[in-house]
Amino acid sequence: MKTTQIPFKNTGFFSKTMIDYLEEDKQTKPFYGNFPSVKGLEKQLDVKKDSIKEKTRKVLVNVLKQQYKKVKTSELTLHNIDKLQLGNTFTITTGHQLNLFTGPLYFLYKIISTINLCEELTSKFPENNFVPVYWMATEDHDFEEINYFNFKGKKVRWNSDQTGGVGRFSTEGLDEVLNVFSNHLGNSKKAQYLKELFEEAYVNHLNLADATRYIANELFGEYGLVILDADERELKREFIPYITKELKEQVSFRKVNETIKELGKNYKVQVNPREINLFYLTEGVRERIIFKNGVYTVNNTDISWDLDSLELHLKECPECFSPNVIMRPLYQEVILPNLCYIGGGGELAYWFQLKQYFEEVEVPFPILLLRNSVQVLSKKQANKLEKLNVTIEELFVKQNELLKKKVTEKSDVSFDFDKQKEFLEKQFNDLRDIAKSTDVSFVGAVNAQEKKQLKGLVNLEKRLLRAEKRKQYDLVQRITELQSEILPNLSLEERQRNFSEYYLEYGNSFIKYLKENLHPLDLQFTVMTI
Repeated sequence: MKTTQIPFKNTGFFSKTMIDYLEEDKQTKPFYGNFPSVKGLEKQLDVKKDSIKEKTRKVLVNVLKQQYKKVKTSELTLHNIDKLQLGNTFTITTGHQLNLFTGPLYFLYKIISTINLCEELTSKFPENNFVPVYWMATEDHDFEEINYFNFKGKKVRWNSDQTGGVGRFSTEGLDEVLNVFSNHLGNSKKAQYLKELFEEAYVNHLNLADATRYIANELFGEYGLVILDADERELKREFIPYITKELKEQVSFRKVNETIKELGKNYKVQVNPREINLFYLTEGVRERIIFKNGVYTVNNTDISWDLDSLELHLKECPECFSPNVIMRPLYQEVILPNLCYIGGGGELAYWFQLKQYFEEVEVPFPILLLRNSVQVLSKKQANKLEKLNVTIEELFVKQNELLKKKVTEKSDVSFDFDKQKEFLEKQFNDLRDIAKSTDVSFVGAVNAQEKKQLKGLVNLEKRLLRAEKRKQYDLVQRITELQSEILPNLSLEERQRNFSEYYLEYGNSFIKYLKENLHPLDLQFTVMTI
């Protein structure tokens, strides 16, 4: 077992926003609060300690106890739920969609980052309690994003015509998916465990939220993970003041747009707010609430209210009001004593749009931490890389660039035409000076000729490189095949593969390897050779 850490920026798969944030860049500083470090978390403890009402803690604990009534979990998880009533207990939270059979590998990395950070903080600040929380995105309605997972290059898909919040979806039909998946797995002992895990989750539970909770608890319950489904009447009741403010003042629309104007000067905007960032949620329906001409309506329905009747309905049925991507983070921070949110690059980028909104509604903005990111290598793959003289960091170079570099290293001929290009540019600079001093109308002709000559050099360089690649065909094939094997579709495997592929190989040890080797505050990309 060997681990190598490299900077996120050296993988080439992370946005400028994330790279700048990890280095405390001045451009990103206005869009987050405390930095993800031990010092930053110590400051966050002071910020958060008085922001959660005792009543909200009691409601949260009661909801969790109700949700765990039929869940066989660890004593550590049950103790963690009880601790949430105490004023010195704080959460570290990650969230994720209800992807079929956990979806991509990074589901595991998010949760392990969360668990490991809690353990680290417990050792640093023993006078406080830290509870890892997985927030299930049960109110999401984008079924097409979650209804499949990849297994050895094949999609295992669940087809359903259900609509509304996905957590409420019936698991009917997933027995057929189990049959398809079982045919791919084989008959080993580890394969049998995966079949039983899938069956118990999706065949023996009635809805997707309960099925997902079961799997997450089976994989991580021993580490004290608390799994929360926030699609609950009593939790929504705690959020009523913020829903009311949104309906009356459209505050998120105003404040997020103000942030976007500044953030968008240097970074890509992730999500644009609507005038009202709430959905109306009932069985089979999750549609936008729209305000127009003094009337509130539910998109694509005949439902409508004036303000008074809407406020009455909110008071009677708060569970029918569902925050969208803009308001969901606020909901989380209102009902949890949360210090830090752990997410992927895209998630954190849209959190950056929310800080002014949080300040406006007077809710502490959490620390944002980029989840651990991992590439797993087998010893066989590591040995092949070594024989091909490809380093860990070179593995993440674009394939054409990697092949050019390795072919050039092996060749007796230089394919670097930079000197020739510099010489050509110097000659044409001289010609431009002559043209300017004699007849300025010739400058355009000189520029055109320079462009033509440089293009010719580039084409010649490409032709020579292609010829050398043919000459070194075996090396090119071996590098191409190995890089494509390690990085499916030449992207990070954590976005493509499902944990079941590694469970078949390593069993329960795989999660233990991750648990022992992921250090969330290191802010580094981890390569694990197993």
